[in-house]
Amino acid sequence: MTHHIKIPKGWEMPEHDLTPESIFMNRREVLQAMGWVGALSASLLYGCAPGSSEVTNAHPETNLTPLEKKLYPATRVTRYKLDRRVTEEAVAASYNNYYEFSEVKEDVDHHAQKLKTRPWQVEVTGLVEQPKTYDLDDLLKKFHLEERFYRHRCVEAWAMAVPWTGFPLKALLDDVKPLSKARYVRLVSFHEPFTAQGQIAFWQPWPYSEALTVKEAMNELTLLTTGVYGHPLPKQHGAPVRLIAPWKYGFKSIKAIQRIELIDTKPQTFWNTLQPHEYGFTANVNPDIPHPRWPQTKEKMIGTGEIRLTQLYNGYGDFVADLYS
Repeated sequence: MTHHIKIPKGWEMPEHDLTPESIFMNRREVLQAMGWVGALSASLLYGCAPGSSEVTNAHPETNLTPLEKKLYPATRVTRYKLDRRVTEEAVAASYNNYYEFSEVKEDVDHHAQKLKTRPWQVEVTGLVEQPKTYDLDDLLKKFHLEERFYRHRCVEAWAMAVPWTGFPLKALLDDVKPLSKARYVRLVSFHEPFTAQGQIAFWQPWPYSEALTVKEAMNELTLLTTGVYGHPLPKQHGAPVRLIAPWKYGFKSIKAIQRIELIDTKPQTFWNTLQPHEYGFTANVNPDIPHPRWPQTKEKMIGTGEIRLTQLYNGYGDFVADLYS
């Protein structure tokens, strides 16, 4: 008889605990206490032991910088609870909307590898007291990283549940000190048409841009994200830094951010410019507001095909409903 021993990944929750309500030990401390270090700890932590069938190009552990080796996996925050199982990493890594690289979700992970993500800078300008430009390592050193389990809902009615690593956007905004007349935060991605083949479509409003109100940007849920599943972001997930606003449809969570601008008037955004009747500026998850192509009352979990009822604000009303009262 063959016995199969399952080695849990560092981001997995116990079978009996679908919501991370317990206080979890820092996984690095656990490994050190058990004497597992270096390559062995990484292989066990991420399910990439020799012979594992889950090794894919989604894993960037082989070229981590010394700083990244110290920072990932980050301490898990249990305040944000799930009502469903975490989506398998291989599934989340191979089903991505990233129109800069492809309109076919399953092709994005291949084409996105062309993007050079180091060196990388994020410029913060506009209505702030202290405009700044941060190198990627500046962000990683300056702002405390934490891991959060969030539900993720696409306007196309598919969903997943993901352990993101990052820091609150509020922390960065506090660092540059917004002026009182700032009303919106505009975020802009890269523009490299000869790297990202989708940007050759010159009639579309590249580079990709999105925006939040300052109050939305300052909300505790709004995360500038640098990692996923316990390691730095793969390129198809929006490396090296993206936005996660889990109560909004996924297209609001802009990838590969290079500029952040604080302004006093509502800006145009990519999808709201292209198809304003389908993609509203606010774009909160709401089962009562239909989309012309995708009914919003239900959602399908990628990987499992499970059908779930859509929740207002994607289930985060306790955190954000007061923004819209």
